[in-house]
Amino acid sequence: QVVILSLLMYPVLRSLALQLHSAVTGSYVSGTHSIAFINCLNEQIAKDIARAIMDKKLAAYVNILPKSSALYFWKGELEESTEILLLVKTRTSKIDELSNYVRSIHPFEIPEIISLPIDQGNPLYLKWIEESVPRD
Repeated sequence: QVVILSLLMYPVLRSLALQLHSAVTGSYVSGTHSIAFINCLNEQIAKDIARAIMDKKLAAYVNILPKSSALYFWKGELEESTEILLLVKTRTSKIDELSNYVRSIHPFEIPEIISLPIDQGNPLYLKWIEESVPRD
């Protein structure tokens, strides 16, 4: 039982350790923040999803990139479409909540929601993300 509790607590402990390290050293810990990529069918859906993400304070910043062509397999067939891409800057600890929320409001059956950790960047910008997105 102690092992299970320890495993369940790991994300919380890791988050606390990262916060403590950052506070003590004043340096950025790689992976504390992430960029999530979310595809949308059109600009209106992209704006609606971006606003919903911001209203829930799940991100500090969302870019809405213009139309791009996409090729993909869907149900065994090669499809071609245009899509709008959201780039969402947030805390890594918010990615699961962000993903669950977007899946609940996104019109696609299987929306693209993937994320990459931010390795390094402008320290002031990274601090601003930290201040803009509430802690867990």
